[in-house]
Amino acid sequence: MAAIAAARRGRSVLLLERSQHIGGLPANGLGATDIATRGATGGLFATFLQRVRQHYLHKFGENSPQVNDCSDGYHFEPHVGEMVLEGMVGEHRNITVLRLRQFDALPVNLKKHPDGKTIAALRVANRQTGDVETYVGKVFVDATYEGDLIAAAGCPWRTRREGKSEHHEPLAGKVYKAWATRPDELGDGTTGEGDDTIQAFNYRLCLTDDPAIRVAIEKPRTYRREEYASIVEDVKQGRYAYRPGATPTGEKELQGIGRVVNMVTLPNRKTDSNNQHLAFVSTDLPEENYPWPTADWAWRDAFALRLRQYTLGLLWFAQNDLDLPESFRSDCLKWGLAQDEYQDNDHFPRQVYVREGRRIEGEYLFTAHDAIPATEGGRPPVHGDSITSSHYALDSHAHHKREPGRVHLDGFLSHPTRPYTVPYRVIVPRKIDNVLAPVPVSGTHIGFSTLRMEPCWMALGEAAGEAAHLALKGGVAMRSVNIEALQDALLEKGAVLMYFKDAKPGDADFAAVQKAGLRGEMTGWEAPR
Repeated sequence: MAAIAAARRGRSVLLLERSQHIGGLPANGLGATDIATRGATGGLFATFLQRVRQHYLHKFGENSPQVNDCSDGYHFEPHVGEMVLEGMVGEHRNITVLRLRQFDALPVNLKKHPDGKTIAALRVANRQTGDVETYVGKVFVDATYEGDLIAAAGCPWRTRREGKSEHHEPLAGKVYKAWATRPDELGDGTTGEGDDTIQAFNYRLCLTDDPAIRVAIEKPRTYRREEYASIVEDVKQGRYAYRPGATPTGEKELQGIGRVVNMVTLPNRKTDSNNQHLAFVSTDLPEENYPWPTADWAWRDAFALRLRQYTLGLLWFAQNDLDLPESFRSDCLKWGLAQDEYQDNDHFPRQVYVREGRRIEGEYLFTAHDAIPATEGGRPPVHGDSITSSHYALDSHAHHKREPGRVHLDGFLSHPTRPYTVPYRVIVPRKIDNVLAPVPVSGTHIGFSTLRMEPCWMALGEAAGEAAHLALKGGVAMRSVNIEALQDALLEKGAVLMYFKDAKPGDADFAAVQKAGLRGEMTGWEAPR
């Protein structure tokens, strides 16, 4: 999105991708878009949604189940997400995409200007030839999940989980909370203490029950039954990480495969199958990912393989372990990988779902308080330098594996928010003047937990591209970009900077409403006309 936004302003852009495939998680299984209020985020994200829907409409027809299941473009198959993003990038001749280029987070791979405040060039390894290549640029955007570029540049960053006492955020620090309990209803072992742990990663699986395209799950070579054995008693006893004394309802196929993965329907009888938040053992693999944010690529690749084998082992266990009820196994056996996805990777996602890596220490630190209203029914704090509106719960996955006697896994939580504004300052790192970081943004662990959703990241990327153009045009550092000009540029392209229920991009007075809201002249959820 940063590349597209800069290119449409006439800038030449080099997009470096470590793998063969652009698109990150939307091209690797995250087809159930994480957004709580549709319409809270616009711009290029909305364009992406429109093109997804148009694909299914053109291919299958208005009244087709595929159009219905794509849910106005918010739900899509992995290959469709990749195809749409490829198409959006491919429309701009001034974007050059180089694949299989690896950047290693070492200072030696960056050349700075004599002032030490700006980057002049970077070095990457060509994974195909082994050659080291150098590329010169005027503005650099770190859109990595890990924050590798900002780390090599010497920008300050953090990975730790802050404690409750540091910013007084709800659910900060070490916390045990059964699902669907009140925000203040916490389990034994909750201390609120901070630590150096990272929330769990997994793969967003594309599973199908369509026999025509279903690929059977094979037992991995490294299978270890003991990793999954506790699921047997969970199934037999009906045990969930849920509100005490209650049984969850509404989860798809909860008594079968839904005990193992949380499934959302995608077009063509496929699913986005994520970690099951009601389970003590699912596709997340806590603790083992702790080194990821700062590790080299050899370690990351080894962990990715370990996670893949763990995940396939989990599915094979659910389908074949004789200690599980036969009815449970039979239900699980209906599901397999989709034959027409990831055809160069044995139908398995190519990329780990990295929920959190390094987080820059930027010009503003986003905390939980920036996403939660100060008064009931009101808005969270409104930032005058907003570059997008967004909305998702505070959402963290587990920091530790299952522990006996706990109501859930440490750090696995959700807390409600309302549509909020995201200040430009969260993507502006300290110390370096010509870098923006729209993915490893500046936030606490809890604050980052809501910003880390793809709609928000897409919008922040778009803003980064527009800001890069303006910085070059004005000859200023990224932190000195004219915010009003940046907001005008984003509004021109249909971005939503502050959410109103009754104001949408394309309305005659949309830009005026947005600006009035950011000035504090409209505080409600509807815009007075």
